[in-house]
Amino acid sequence: MSTSKKEILLQAAKDLFGEYGYNETTFKKIAERAGVALGLMTHHYGNKEKLFLACGLDVLENFHTRLREVTAQSEDGLHAILDYCKAYLDFSVDPKTNWLVLVRCSPYSDMKTTSDRDIMKDKFLEIHQVLIDAINRGLADGSIAKVDPAQTALTIVSLMVGVNRTRVLTPYAHEGFYDHALEFVRRAMTPAPKD
Repeated sequence: MSTSKKEILLQAAKDLFGEYGYNETTFKKIAERAGVALGLMTHHYGNKEKLFLACGLDVLENFHTRLREVTAQSEDGLHAILDYCKAYLDFSVDPKTNWLVLVRCSPYSDMKTTSDRDIMKDKFLEIHQVLIDAINRGLADGSIAKVDPAQTALTIVSLMVGVNRTRVLTPYAHEGFYDHALEFVRRAMTPAPKD
């Protein structure tokens, strides 16, 4: 199956937004990278904000699909939580996922319109819901400690965001940093032994 010009444009935009960020990425750079006429970008995406939104939504949809797939295969709720975290971190360092579109461009701060911000927020809530479902599964099967699912999901996702940003944007992450984060989550979620 051949790739359409629209898909080539989207991929070039994801690559450039990830490399240079929102402000430094121009329609001209994207058209040159994709090898297409500048007018074709306006035809398919309208403006840079709409193209950026399309890029972010594409990355998030692929991310959501991956998280759902790995947690569906987990043996119990605890492992679903750990598999979610591992898939989150693995996705973030796989160059083919265009993860840097989300990290470098911060969809919440760079989205100029409320409707675009709401679309991204709703998509991020779907990502959180996969983890909430894993936590609820762990509560039902007894594989995790008693916790509030929504608050715990927010805490774990916040940890994943911080760990990921530390690894990909700073020089502070040590070897095995992701493994240490996963072990932290495992310890936090494992029920205390009964006396």
